[in-house]
Amino acid sequence: MTEQSMPTLHGIMAARPNVYQYLKPTPLYHYSGLSQLIGTDVWVKHENHQPVGAFKVRGGLNFAANLSNEEQKAGLFTASTGNHGQSIAFGAKVNGVKATIAVPEGANPSKVAAMRGLGAEVIFHGSDFDSAREWSMSEAEARHGRFVGPTEDLLICGVGTYGLEIMEDLPDVDTIIAPVGAGSGACGTSIAAKSINPKVEVIGVQSAQAPAMQLSWKSGDLMTADMNTFAEGIATRVPFANTQRIMRKYLDDFALVDDDAIKRAIVLLLEHTRNLAEGAGAASLAAAIQLKERLAGKKVVLVLSGGNLSMEKLRDILGP
Repeated sequence: MTEQSMPTLHGIMAARPNVYQYLKPTPLYHYSGLSQLIGTDVWVKHENHQPVGAFKVRGGLNFAANLSNEEQKAGLFTASTGNHGQSIAFGAKVNGVKATIAVPEGANPSKVAAMRGLGAEVIFHGSDFDSAREWSMSEAEARHGRFVGPTEDLLICGVGTYGLEIMEDLPDVDTIIAPVGAGSGACGTSIAAKSINPKVEVIGVQSAQAPAMQLSWKSGDLMTADMNTFAEGIATRVPFANTQRIMRKYLDDFALVDDDAIKRAIVLLLEHTRNLAEGAGAASLAAAIQLKERLAGKKVVLVLSGGNLSMEKLRDILGP
């Protein structure tokens, strides 16, 4: 794709064989308890049911399937707080490619173990995602490998397949709420949904304790911001130009929710759905509660993007 081109519905459709060779569509379930809580018709898209516990595995499979022979031999390099890394590790493994993944110090232990379990080399570097990303980019250049950023078009097309599943399972959906970290999920969802029905409203959500992507979307300029959220899946302090450009075209709104609201949403999802959500995965419910008045009477899909919450964080959230 050229610099000015964007991922399209055609690209998402083309990703489906690469994704479904290894995965099945995830469930879209209706929950009466959540519907009563928010005062509308609530459905949850369970990307936490993926084999690596998060939606991004779709993108890794599509990306790895499109590598040239030279790229396959050189290997993949990336940085991640966990879910993107698992995606690349999974896609690399099934395609016989070596993956090297940089993670920040203090990264989620279960996600690190999962990446290593998939055969990736995991290197701890820096205090946050962006420090790890900068190291990984330089390492890829030094070792002549392929660096994979979290907003590559092929990743967006891969994760956009869950947006197609939503539209197939619930064609009359009114609103989809998707968490935003780097933005691939919200981009893929909005491209798929709005290409099929332009009237579908897509709302992104980020933690108010890490608002760089929301502030950038709202202002139209790339803006960095403090990053103090516990929800590593949406913990970015530096925005991404590619996904910002796509979200400005397709996204209808972008909400900020406090970490305390996200933690409450994790407990509510456990109570009403019996599913464990990580912070990013629960952010969509936190946003729906915050926006309940404007959602009244609508069919709303909440994207539960992942369930990779550490036991330490879960114990802290649930309390004594």
